[in-house]
Amino acid sequence: MTTASAALPAKNAEQLLKSVFGYEHFRGRQQAIIETVSGGSNALVLMPTGGGKSLCYQVPALMRHGTAVVVSPLIALMRDQVEALTHNGVAAAVLNSSLDAATRQRTEKRLLAGELDLVYVAPERLLRPSMLSLLERIDLALFAIDEAHCVSQWGHDFRPEYLQLDVIARRFPSVPRIALTATADERTRGEIAQRLLPDGGETFIDSFDRPNIRYTVGIKQNARRQLLAFIRSRHAGHSGIVYCFSRKRAEDTARFLADQGFDALPYHAGLDTGTRQAHQDRFIKEDGLIICATIAFGMGIDKPDVRFVAHLDLPKSIESYYQETGRAGRDGLPADAWMVYGLSDVVQIRQLLTQSSAPEAQQKLERERLEALLAYSEHAGCRRPPLLGYLGENHPGECGNCDNCLNPPDTWDATEAARMALSCVYRTGQRFGATHLVDVLLGKDSERVRQHGHDRVSTFGIGRDIDRRTWHSVLRQLLAAGHLQPDPEGHGGLRLSEQCRELLRGEAAIEMRHDPTPAAKTSRKATTPLDVDTESTEWLALKTWRLETARAEEVPPYVIFHDATLAAILDARPATLEELATVSGVGEHKLKRYGEQVLEVLAELN
Repeated sequence: MTTASAALPAKNAEQLLKSVFGYEHFRGRQQAIIETVSGGSNALVLMPTGGGKSLCYQVPALMRHGTAVVVSPLIALMRDQVEALTHNGVAAAVLNSSLDAATRQRTEKRLLAGELDLVYVAPERLLRPSMLSLLERIDLALFAIDEAHCVSQWGHDFRPEYLQLDVIARRFPSVPRIALTATADERTRGEIAQRLLPDGGETFIDSFDRPNIRYTVGIKQNARRQLLAFIRSRHAGHSGIVYCFSRKRAEDTARFLADQGFDALPYHAGLDTGTRQAHQDRFIKEDGLIICATIAFGMGIDKPDVRFVAHLDLPKSIESYYQETGRAGRDGLPADAWMVYGLSDVVQIRQLLTQSSAPEAQQKLERERLEALLAYSEHAGCRRPPLLGYLGENHPGECGNCDNCLNPPDTWDATEAARMALSCVYRTGQRFGATHLVDVLLGKDSERVRQHGHDRVSTFGIGRDIDRRTWHSVLRQLLAAGHLQPDPEGHGGLRLSEQCRELLRGEAAIEMRHDPTPAAKTSRKATTPLDVDTESTEWLALKTWRLETARAEEVPPYVIFHDATLAAILDARPATLEELATVSGVGEHKLKRYGEQVLEVLAELN
């Protein structure tokens, strides 16, 4: 049988990396993984978003005889990867529910004829008896199971159909399998190996650190205004994602940003399918668009030039936070992960956990994930040790690219203030919210305080030496640390936890961070992640050519060339095709397809 890959000249991994993808060197563990899989062995790969997971199966697919089957749960991701591969000269296709009957039949015919290097399928389609029978009739290079954490019932994105993928090992025992994910704790890793690689395989764990991402966590004062100042000061004109807890907040935030002159659209499960698809397509294909979304958006978005991910509310777990922030800066250029949260966020998330109907073991796991996120958020040192530590990776700290490293926060001995606050919660009956508790601590003579007789409790006015904003900070940090719990009935009240006993009795101490004062208005001039003048004639000319080309071919601009490649072209100023071929990101196929056009654009600028 003649296959597409067999028609390619015999090349090793390094040659394919340069000739097909345009890169000179592998990153991290890529080369070792590729050697393992191309040699016919199984592999479990844990690598951060943007770390180059796709190359770990795409290169072996071109090295081995036959067609590689890539299992992915996301239609958008399949489409994006196939477009990118096709533009690199690779024979790739999808088989999913988005195809009409005629297109599906043509693709299946190409598959049977051995004309495809890679075929992307959803797990539901792969499990159909007709699809399994079709695969038994062709030469298979390998199986790649992307988003492999979906197999874990302990994971944050469990998908039941993934449990049935063990059929691959039974039906095709001699075909190597590679399971890949960007987020998996030790328990999830074990379940992936057990279900998808029961016959064994080598595990590769690359660093989960994303050095190009700057992590910043702030306290909510006026969340939308804080977001506006952040975007204006660092990312005006850049693509970004803003995550919100509710659909209404996502819509309101998109409307607010649009009123401020930004291209912003909402995305959530409450929108009709056509609107959601249209908004996602615009985000993928346009520069400078901001999506305001619930967690319904993002998984499988392969857009490399997302310059920021912002959270206006706390995510539900540290794994969700890591995965969502990982959608920024996939191209390796500087990006921001920015978040603000407040006392109400902590109460809301904790209440959701107390109201959960999940089994106790699952509830315990969810509480642990939330505790890890809260500890990260309130952490006074470098952000990376607590974030990466949860993923099982040690980091020495002092990264130089997070808010606490760039502007170290002040801390204070809050033991006495904490005891006052805890005593106030107890004396007022453990059923009132933060605003009322602070009123009592400050000795405010209000009707509500008098109505409940709290002007006569021993804690009335004992905290007059501390300002209101600091008292709210103390209560938030006590709640985050687990010394307080929200009212399980969901009425907004706070009560003591078992954990607070030693602190309340004076047998333990607690350090807290000073919340920063509200920031002054910042400049509207945005920084750029590229070492180029993004307002220069040369840069704008290349971007215009790329956008026009992408629109003509109906693909996202980054499929033509990434921003980093355009910047490298400007830096190199090639005058010939031979010189252009040396630029990172320019492979043989793209050189033939776009080389003359790029040289014409550059020549017109001279």
